[in-house]
Order: sequence, then C-alpha cells, then structure tokens
Amino acid sequence: MPAPPPAVPGPDPTETSHSRPLRLLLDAMDQDIARLYAERGVAGVRPRHVLPLIKLGRRGPMTIRALAEATGVTHSAMSQTIGALRREGFVDSAPGADARTREIVLTDRAREVLPFLEAEWRATEQAVAQLEEELPYALTQVVRDVEAALARRSFHDRIEQHLEQEPGR
Repeated sequence: MPAPPPAVPGPDPTETSHSRPLRLLLDAMDQDIARLYAERGVAGVRPRHVLPLIKLGRRGPMTIRALAEATGVTHSAMSQTIGALRREGFVDSAPGADARTREIVLTDRAREVLPFLEAEWRATEQAVAQLEEELPYALTQVVRDVEAALARRSFHDRIEQHLEQEPGR
C-alpha cells in the first residue's frame, strides 16, 4: 500500500472563516424548525421543502420550472427537492397542459400537513421579527445591505480579485 501524500505545508486556510458562522447560524435555526416538525409528527419534511409545498398548495399544480421560478431557486435545485418530496410521498406528477409537460401535484399526505406548515411559516416569520427587535441591527437590514454591496461588485469579482493576489496563482 503506498504511503499517503505528505500534508500541504503552511497554515490551514479553513482554520479561520468569516462565512462559516453565518452558515452555522442558519443551519442551527433550520435544525430548530426541523425539531418542531419531529415533535409534531411531521416526518419527511425539511425546512427547505416548505416553500415549494406551500406554493403548490396555494397555486395548484406547477411544472418544476414554474415552481423553481416561483421560489427563486434553480431548476436543478427544485428538481432535487421534488425528488426528495416524491420519495417521502408529498408530491406526485400529472400530465400538464400539453403532452410534453408534467406538473407537480400535492398528495393527500401533503395536504394533510399543509395547515401546520403554513402555521409554522407564519410563526417562524414572527419569531424572526421578534428576534430583530432584540438586535441593534436587523437581520433583514443586513441582507439588504449585503445585497446592495454585491450589486455594486459581485461576490465572484471579489473572490477573483483575492485569487489574483494568491501566491502561485
């Protein structure tokens, strides 16, 4: 068996991170929401599933493309979400307006949990608003400020600039 490759010399760049605390915070909030689902017996639903389920409940059957547009995610991401929801028995597909399209429809199982999911959505929004009242700088304002800064100069361009300054790149 060959020897493992030697460790890369120098400091580990993952030991410091400005973005990781935000990811961990959002993950922790999602885990608390998921815990509510488990406590209420809503199995198979993850927080990222709720928006498309509510959209389907409110708007009726939609293609994956239309659902992706309605929720602001890519077609690929929505296709993966629909796959997970289909495996859990929350959605199915049906013939669309023409022979080439398929529409995603809610199952009885999804319609059964939808009132709770809508109530959780509203309660989560109220909890975030309440949390913002406790903070000196609202989370929604942080998001608007970051969006404005990125509109002036994209995250891609900012990373690219720093990559150009990396030794050996």
